[in-house]
Amino acid sequence: QVQLVESGGGLVQAGGSLRLSCTASGGTVSMYGMGWFRQAPGKERVFVAGISQYDGTTYYSDSMRDRFTISRDNAKNTVDLQVDSLKPEDTAVYYCAATPGLVKYTTQAWDYWGQGTQVTVSS
Repeated sequence: QVQLVESGGGLVQAGGSLRLSCTASGGTVSMYGMGWFRQAPGKERVFVAGISQYDGTTYYSDSMRDRFTISRDNAKNTVDLQVDSLKPEDTAVYYCAATPGLVKYTTQAWDYWGQGTQVTVSS
């Protein structure tokens, strides 16, 4: 069973950047569809980005395509999310997720979740 641990969150000013990292154990990231979701206070958890285990294709929520970049490091067994030009509305808990199947935008398609890392963007 895959265990996922996120890191890299914190408090940042608007316009800044963060790099979130997801470290996997009990499985290799190259064998799973990997993704990032986020959940703002009082809102549902939503898809941010994903990367396919089959061909490395990346997927993004349309509203986040320009500022978010997902990448995978097989040697380190990590999946990172680079976030640029941060906005206060990016404030949320960011979750890493893994699936043995296809990358999908719905939370129900993902089998494994990390505990999340808080990102707070001040204006």
